[in-house]
Amino acid sequence: MATITSVSQLHSSSSSLYPNYQSSPLILAPKTNQDTTICCLTVRSFTFSRRRLSSQSVPRGLIIQNAATKPAKSPAEEDWKTKRELLLQKRVRSVEVKEALRLQKENNFVILDVRPEAEFKEAHPPGAINVQIYRLIKEWTAWDIARRAAFAFFGIFSGTEENPEFLQSVESQLDKDAKIIVACATGGTMKPSQNLPEGQQSRSLIAAYLLVLNGYKNVYHLEGGLYKWFKEELPEVSEE
Repeated sequence: MATITSVSQLHSSSSSLYPNYQSSPLILAPKTNQDTTICCLTVRSFTFSRRRLSSQSVPRGLIIQNAATKPAKSPAEEDWKTKRELLLQKRVRSVEVKEALRLQKENNFVILDVRPEAEFKEAHPPGAINVQIYRLIKEWTAWDIARRAAFAFFGIFSGTEENPEFLQSVESQLDKDAKIIVACATGGTMKPSQNLPEGQQSRSLIAAYLLVLNGYKNVYHLEGGLYKWFKEELPEVSEE
């Protein structure tokens, strides 16, 4: 992990970290210096693009040079086509919400809710267990600071990251032979359509991919997600 080697505040009339936040988009651009991939951050006015940056080309803002080396890609970050191919190969089935309720009642299936804990507590199917696949960014490395800033530009002040304890938490509650229906808010789909020839990725499908990749044998996916579950007024409970 590279460290911050240079932080420079360019000319600005404000002492704030983001002197013109509302009108100054954040640019997160990769920059390569010999063999080291680094991340360059800058705040500047009215434009948003991904390109090489230099202090000469940016008239104002904050530049952090040699900020961070991006971590290697995790399995969850694999492209959707690769994930979908494995899910189909492993015969991961997508089930509608009423079928999921029947499987839960009659065949001992467990609904694994991978939404954030706060959403789970607000409402979830009875008997469901919660292991969030994404969590709030916790660390303060240079790379994490860059990601927080990028989220903040879009008005998201609770940026998320992949939960590194996801599989460990699942394994502590469900063995590899458990019958699991993975659910998130919207569900996504593996079914092709005219607009989405390869379906659409979702948190639950990413979670299903990680489970089958790590030896789980009976993984299903909730088509339509918990949004559809609640819309059809199926049983729900709250912890608040």
